[in-house]
This record gives sequence, structure tokens and C-alpha cells, in this order.
Amino acid sequence: MSNLLKAACVGLALLAAVPQSWAGNPDRSGEAGAYELLMNGWGRTSGVFGMNSANVGGLEAMQLNPAGLAFTKKTEILFARTHWLQGSEVFINAAGIAQKFGKDKGNVVGVTINALDFGEIERTTTSLPEGGIGTYKPGFLNIGVGYSRAFSNSIYAGVVFRLINERIDDASATGFCIDAGIQYVTGPRENIHFGIALRNVGTPMKFSGDGLNFRGSATEGDFAATQSQRTQRFELPSQLNLGAAYDWYIDKAKENPDHRLTFMANFTSNSFGKDQFGGGLEYGWRNIVMVRGGYRYEDGITQFETRTSAFTGLAAGMSVQVPLTKKKNEGATLGVDYSYRATSPFKGTHTYGVRINL
Repeated sequence: MSNLLKAACVGLALLAAVPQSWAGNPDRSGEAGAYELLMNGWGRTSGVFGMNSANVGGLEAMQLNPAGLAFTKKTEILFARTHWLQGSEVFINAAGIAQKFGKDKGNVVGVTINALDFGEIERTTTSLPEGGIGTYKPGFLNIGVGYSRAFSNSIYAGVVFRLINERIDDASATGFCIDAGIQYVTGPRENIHFGIALRNVGTPMKFSGDGLNFRGSATEGDFAATQSQRTQRFELPSQLNLGAAYDWYIDKAKENPDHRLTFMANFTSNSFGKDQFGGGLEYGWRNIVMVRGGYRYEDGITQFETRTSAFTGLAAGMSVQVPLTKKKNEGATLGVDYSYRATSPFKGTHTYGVRINL
């Protein structure tokens, strides 16, 4: 009971930090910036459309619920590449590392880097709209540093500090944000999961740089002067995740069961968009082969005329994880992840990942 009380207190503390505007506000869609913070470039969590905020574990937890970082066994290294909205020629490159430390091995730190690749874009001006004067390459980058701790066998909490940078050759914007979350695990086989996470709470961002300066006449006198244009600040796309999950072990083995079926449900409240909710399902065989799928719903998503997102809600994926030692569910492993998210238009979003657990 004391553990449950502690989890409830932490959850209430997080909820108390949520602004009154949390209710999903589609009228504010497009008013925020840095939406790359909501673009999931990891292979496992994207395979269920992020419906696993209650039971996500390891390095990918830094994208949904930092508390899950505490489930890193020892050392985890992860690389992923996402073909975002195939046909748009936009890619997400993601990499990270997590390490458990401390005498009780209850502490984990992690670092992730996510970068958008737009390729090279033809440079144009008002006088040369057809280009022919070279190219430029935008850069969207965010770096997260996370810490998570297991306070008991039931309560896990974590936080991520994130640096965001958006730039072109002569203008850029920089901001900071914090993610925080908890997970509570209970049940006869530790198979019932609850989670809550608050994401992307941070400083407004504003573009500045030489690209916003121009030569013009001074307001007084007849001499030329360099003038700077003001830009509008924009907020970050903050959101709140509430999730639950249940592991059903098909076989009766209490340790290292061969068959697992996990049911997941999640609700997301967006401060600058529609609320989303849905569920996911994952089947795991001996922690070697995992097949998963999910569906995320938001108002109007089923009709083309009312849909405000390219994603139609369906996602699926699988992982193959090969042990590098003879010990079952122990020691080093090498895994490959893949996920697909259906879209209209474009030809879907594909993610490929490689993970190493040491």
C-alpha cells in the first residue's frame, strides 16, 4: 500500500503541473512549433503508435515516458532511421545509449540524438524564383539527457532534459524542454502496468540571425542602415500521456515464459491539437521474436474530409532479438526492429532500427 501511495503522490504532483488548457484544443493547432518533438523515430514504440507509455522500457522510453528508462538491463545502444511519409524525402536519424549504474543498480542515465534530414533544397529569391544559385540544407536537431530510478520493485520515475535547435544557413532558433514521468508495476507476476508522463514543457523559441536583417533607409536622414525584422515567439507542443498495460503469459512457467501477450491502452492530451487515444497488442516468443500492432484515434481521422493528419491511425511492426550468449534472457543481445505507420497521402512511414544490449 505504501508503494501505491507513493506512486499516487508523484502522479498528483505531475498533474498539478499541468496547465488548465489541458483538454485538447484543436482550435490552437499550428500555433506551436518544434513539432519534430512529436515525431517518433524509434522502431518499437512506433510499431504500436506510442500506445505503450505504461510499459515502455529501455532507451526508447525517453520518447514516451522517461520512467521506463529504469528497465535498462545494463547497457543499451540503439540506432534507427525513419523514412518519414515516404515520398516526401524526409528522414529521421536517431541514436542513443543508456547505462545502468550505482551500488543497487537502480539508476540509469541515457542520451539520445534525433536529427531530421531534409536533403538539399534549391535556394531561391524573389528576383530568382527558379533558383540556380545553389542549395541549402535545414537542420532540426534535439538532444536528450535522461535519468531514471527504480525506487522499488513497483515504482519507477524518470526525467529528460532536452535541447532543441532549428536552423538554416542564416537563421536559427534554440529552446529547452523537460519530460517527466512515472510507471507503477503490480500484479502477481508484475504484469499490470500504469504510467503517466508530461512531455515537452519548456521555453518558447524564437528565430534570429542575419537572415532576418536587411539594408534599408533610416527613418531619419538619407543614409542606409541595416534593419532587423522581429519574429514571433512560439510555444512547444506539450502533451500529457496516460497509459495502462497488461501482460498475459500464455504458458504457466513463472520464470522466463515462452509466450507473452501484452494489451496496451493510452490517452494523450495535446495542448495544441486534438486529444488522441487508442490501444496496442504485442506478442512475444521467448523474448526473441516480437510482433506488434496499434491504432491511434483522434476526432475526424476516419474521414478524408475531416482528417487533419496524414496518419490514418494504424501501425504495425516486429522485432527479432538474437542472444549472443547461451544464457536465456540474460547477457548480450542483438536486435533488429521495423515498424510501419499508415498514411494518406504518401506511402506510409517506415522505421528501421538496430539495438545492442550488453
